[in-house]
Parts: sequence; structure tokens; C-alpha cells
Amino acid sequence: MEVRLEGTGGPDGWPAPGCPCASCGRLAPGHRRPLSVVVDGRVRLTDARPPGGYRIRHTADGCELTGPDGGRLLCSVGPSAGARDEDAPFDVVLMDLPDRPERLGDLRRRGRVTPATRIIAVRLDHRVTSEDELARRLGFWGATAVPDGTVVDTACTASAEAALSVRRGGAPPRRTLLLGGSRSGKSEEAELRLAAEPEVTYVATGPSGGDDPAWLARVRAHRERRPAHWHTVETTDLVAVLSAASGTFLVDGIGTWLAAVFDECAAWPDGTAADDHRPALGRVARRCDALVAAWRGTRARVVAVSDEVGLGVIPATPAGRLFRDALGRLNQALARESEDVALVIAGRVVPLPP
Repeated sequence: MEVRLEGTGGPDGWPAPGCPCASCGRLAPGHRRPLSVVVDGRVRLTDARPPGGYRIRHTADGCELTGPDGGRLLCSVGPSAGARDEDAPFDVVLMDLPDRPERLGDLRRRGRVTPATRIIAVRLDHRVTSEDELARRLGFWGATAVPDGTVVDTACTASAEAALSVRRGGAPPRRTLLLGGSRSGKSEEAELRLAAEPEVTYVATGPSGGDDPAWLARVRAHRERRPAHWHTVETTDLVAVLSAASGTFLVDGIGTWLAAVFDECAAWPDGTAADDHRPALGRVARRCDALVAAWRGTRARVVAVSDEVGLGVIPATPAGRLFRDALGRLNQALARESEDVALVIAGRVVPLPP
């Protein structure tokens, strides 16, 4: 089947007429017209009665079209409707990735999207700040954006996807460290990078929250953001996680892990003499060294979040200064063993060179 994308934009296009936002202001009028798809010059996905040989079904995954030649197309935009199908994989997937990229991860997990599937982002609009930011995200998700008017042949998707993989630079980095201050967007960036993966284990190192309403609300917000098919593990034994596992992991975060290690090693300053406190600090250092060694040797793909503590005011307490210095040293050690390190500031990502 030949799939013509007459328009790839959102309901109002991108830029939206009259919209004063920064995203729309960066683009010329008519850059992307509202989404419109024609198959073989005669079939639209909105057709209630498609021509003979074509079959249209509306499932929980989206609008599925099968052509006379057996080509299979999925258009996944808007809310889910209908039953979930476990049929054969698709040749081409058109998806509103700025909305819910985790849908792509679920399709991969269920085998409906394979390495041969061509994945094209559609319904593009000012939910993304720029075309460059869109391309950055799509690179993580194994998808592409195409100009209005592009024609895709479902019979040629395997070679097209292979070429796309080469342009993306091959496999993703094994170890990624994302640094940022409080409310910088570092956790959201980590989740965004892995949103389209079929299987992810989220490793939560923070405390459960007890009866602290503010902390419980923060934990709940993190949990609700995560895709439903992700697996969550709550542990501070990161060495065991990194040493024994393969797969894809998101560790959030290194700062809360280190705070827990200080608790477990009874290393917080308590007014005792320096000589009496030194063994506890030695235990913390050994735990940090073991974590760095496990990070260096892991065979898993890991994205870890950590607090950048060197940009704020000097902590007022001895405990705060001790923790700041220990976390700063640990961040440096992990960064030296990472293929990818970035600083997140106000939701903007600044890659840090090796």
C-alpha cells in the first residue's frame, strides 16, 4: 500500500493560526497542516465503508487498516477505543508520540511493532517546543517525522527502517547519567528517554514517605507518570541490580540512595569526635566505590538520575556539607564511567561532553 501523508500536524496544524506561543512563533505559517492520510489514492481512515479488499478496524491500539496486498497500517491518535488486538505486527505505524509515547513501548512489548516497522510521528504541534526538540525525542524512541506530502510504501519499510537506524547512530548508550537541581525536570527527562521501550524496570531508591503528605504526593506523582507496563522495584541495593541484571533500568535516584547509605552506615554527624566518626564515613566510601564498580561493569542499559548539588548555597549544617561533598564526588565518578551525561536546567537538556 502507498500511504500519503497529506498533513502531519495537530488538529490546528503547526503552527496553529493566531497562536502566540513560542513554539508556533518559531515556524512559518502552514509548516505542518492538520493530519490527513490517504491510502492508495482512494482510502481514508475515516471511511465507514472502505473499497473492496481493504479492511478498517478500530481497536484499543487505534485505527488499523489492512490492504489487498496484506500491508498493515496503524494510525494511533486520540483516546483508545475498542478491544485490544493481538494480531500480526504492522508495517507502518502513524502515532501521536508527543501525547503518549508509552503506547509505542506497549506495542513493542506485545510484538505488534518490530524492528521492521516504520514508525512515523504525526499530529505534531506546539506540545513540543521546536522541530529540533521533536527530532531529539524521536531519536530516543526509534521513530521519525516526515514532511507533509510524504509517501510511504508498506512493502519497503524494512530497508527504510534499517537506513533510519544507521542515521540514529546505532545502539543507545548503555549508561546515562542525568544531573539537575530540584524540580529541574531531570526525572521527566529520564522517563521520556525510555518511554518507548518495551520493558523497563523503574528502581526507586527513595523512602516510602511514611505519613509525610508532601513526600507521599511526590511519590504518587512519579508513579502516575510511569507507563502501566513498567515494573517497579524499591531498593537501595543498586549493586545487586546492576550486577545481576540485563534489560533496561531507570534509577531514580542516586541522591536518595546516598542518603539511605548514610542512614544505614550511621554516618551523619552527631557531635562525636572526628576519629570516632571516621569508620562510618569509610563504610559510606566503600559503598560508593562498589556502586561505581557495578555501574562500570553492568551489562544492562541504565538511565540514572542524580542531584547536582554544586550550584546552590553552601549548606548551613555539617551534615548538609558532608552529604553535598560525598554526592559531588559520587556524581563525578559515575560520570567518568558513563557514555552519556547531561545537565537538566528548567526542563532544558544540556549534553556534557566526555
